[in-house]
Amino acid sequence: MRSLEERISRAIWRHTARDWLDLSRVDVVIVGAGPAGMTAAKYLAEKGFKVVIFERRLSFGGGIGGGGMLLHKVVVDESAVPILKDFGIRYVYDEEEKLYVLDASELMAKLAADAINAGAKIITGVHIEDVIYRDNPLRIEGVVIQWSAVPLAGLHVDPLFVMSRAVVDATGHDAEVLKIVSRKIPEARISIAGEKSAYAEVAEKVVVEYTVKVLPGLYVAGMAVAALHGLPRMGPIFSSMLLSGKKVAEIIAKDLSSTTS
Repeated sequence: MRSLEERISRAIWRHTARDWLDLSRVDVVIVGAGPAGMTAAKYLAEKGFKVVIFERRLSFGGGIGGGGMLLHKVVVDESAVPILKDFGIRYVYDEEEKLYVLDASELMAKLAADAINAGAKIITGVHIEDVIYRDNPLRIEGVVIQWSAVPLAGLHVDPLFVMSRAVVDATGHDAEVLKIVSRKIPEARISIAGEKSAYAEVAEKVVVEYTVKVLPGLYVAGMAVAALHGLPRMGPIFSSMLLSGKKVAEIIAKDLSSTTS
């Protein structure tokens, strides 16, 4: 009879290996488990696409968790209410400010739960070291992954690969995937402008407007959009983050459906 310790290890190894074998090729890799990334994951998974989110931290939520200056509330405007209803997220309408107020923890938890329930995987502690590309024509075909602990420890460890039909940079203010492509694939002609200072009213509109396909196989959502295009920031109002996630899901679903039809 195997000891409990042995059975624990065997069960974890067996089922982790099964997951990683299945994830070696997916439809969509989303980098960053913040509001835009998790919103996109739900809508894409509901359409039947195989979706995985890689998050370098050991938690999800991105900038939601800190609320506004460590207060546990965030806000959205009326445009995001249909998405809140899709996710079953409760809110209170503030008549004086004409904004909808929600608990940061509920927003994080329900975005993640609905993405997972729709069929998406969220894998934490994974760092995107590089992308996989092809030329003639230039396109992105996956990501190069490493455990987040490896660069933190200053170790040299060769990474592994995940092939995908679409990669979404939803890494927030740092636009980590776009920066890799800008630095290492000059023929992509990607220039990271860096986000501007706060102008919430403008930012809430233009972040959604500029949520696009950057080049074949590479998409951007959330605050990475602001970093790419030099758009202003907006602070703890999350309407555009949710709307950007939904919009990028719609763009990808259309693109992937057209390539298989």
